[in-house]
Amino acid sequence: MSHWIIAPVVLPAVAAALMVLALRGTLALQRVLGLAAILGLNAIALALLHTATTQGPEAYFLGDWPAPFGIVLVLDRLSALMVALLAALALPVALYAIGSGWDAKGAHFHPLFQFLLMGIGGAFLTGDAFNLFVFFEVLLIASYGLMIHGGGEARTRAGLHYVAFNLLGSALFLFALGLLYATTGTLNMADLAVKLPDLPEGDAALLRTAAVMLFLVFAIKGALVPLHFWLPSTYANAPGVTAALFAIMTKVGAYATLRFASLVFPPDLPATGLILPTFLLPAALLTLGLGAIGTLGAATLPRLAAFAGIASMGTVFLALAQMSPIANAAALFYLVHSTLATALIFLVADLLSRRRAHLSLDAAASVAQPGPTGALYFAAAVALAGLPPLSGFPGKLMILDAWRDQAAVIWPAVLVSSFLMLLGLSRAGSLLFWKPGPAPAPAAPHEPLALAAAFALLAALAALTVFAGPVTGWLMTTADALSDPTAYIAANRLGAAP
Repeated sequence: MSHWIIAPVVLPAVAAALMVLALRGTLALQRVLGLAAILGLNAIALALLHTATTQGPEAYFLGDWPAPFGIVLVLDRLSALMVALLAALALPVALYAIGSGWDAKGAHFHPLFQFLLMGIGGAFLTGDAFNLFVFFEVLLIASYGLMIHGGGEARTRAGLHYVAFNLLGSALFLFALGLLYATTGTLNMADLAVKLPDLPEGDAALLRTAAVMLFLVFAIKGALVPLHFWLPSTYANAPGVTAALFAIMTKVGAYATLRFASLVFPPDLPATGLILPTFLLPAALLTLGLGAIGTLGAATLPRLAAFAGIASMGTVFLALAQMSPIANAAALFYLVHSTLATALIFLVADLLSRRRAHLSLDAAASVAQPGPTGALYFAAAVALAGLPPLSGFPGKLMILDAWRDQAAVIWPAVLVSSFLMLLGLSRAGSLLFWKPGPAPAPAAPHEPLALAAAFALLAALAALTVFAGPVTGWLMTTADALSDPTAYIAANRLGAAP
């Protein structure tokens, strides 16, 4: 049992506590400690990714209490991938916050940042459904603090809307967990995978109800239509650096859906096997369509970025709806791509907002001396629309290939939505950089560290494109492991691996 498995939870928690207790009011030291903790998190995440790849699933039993009685963290290829993605995103976002000065616009930015990393990392690693709820609440509280960072009436109003809607999801989550525990006597996910196939037929209705409620919660977190209402105003009004970090929060909903659909409620479980295919495919198509149309009518660049994020979640859930290894691999590839691309467009939106008099796309002249920001916007637009040469193109090709048997419906939806997003992003780019009219105001100087952070995300997208072949092979092995959870269950000491 490796103690490093708990490090992605403990490290940011300790860093945040030190900032609050010992470094309050000392921004420079908070910045140093925050960056050191994130660099450490990246190193640990890479080590865990290597361990999961070479040694298979491994569980960490807190207090050495065995599953299903104690708290269990489980490292497998999927959780290691998500923790690595979280760490990789956190570093450029933290650098951007420092370089742009966003972290100085309110108290406790860096502690809240670390607590959010703790909540998301714990959600990816936990092997227990109740502790998934606990980590959901940790990240919700921290994200609310980051959401209203810097103040403002619009931001506070959007933050209250965000919290209210997510608290509704939290209540639904608790009801679902209560039903699940009353039916099975356990909330350990591996133990549920063992017990549910042998559940009496008379309990099938309760099990179906719990499964539907859980998937609704994950749909709220993943901003699936019609449960997406909280996202556009939240992300559009949040500070750009916060919205960039939030790009991975919706992926927690996709991760939880994949984890439960492959482990707890697999397609071959008679009581729940038809639930996910019944509602996920139409919801994903609606989400993809709404997000693409939203980019056409967005009045501000942050709102356009928010709708692009919704469209990306529709694409991820579209792949997950098939629940086959090849589709799951495609979903994971596009999940990584869309996290980086969505974070990039939010950082670009923040950079551009500093160089224009108004956020509205029509209310001011074009950006003066666009230079690096123009190049970043062009690259982000290419990535979000799924055009070559960046990684969105192979990601969408993989999804189209996975749905080859239903090409008549799925292919037009993906291709038309990509075209609509291209139109929306092109329209915004034309207004931002080529709009005729009065001479633009003198350009503000670029912040070198903030620009470097944005280019780091672009470099990550380029690396994902260059190494798409090896990454896809690794993800296919990961998807195959998800389809056969025997090793995951054995790591919890609930069964024996073959």
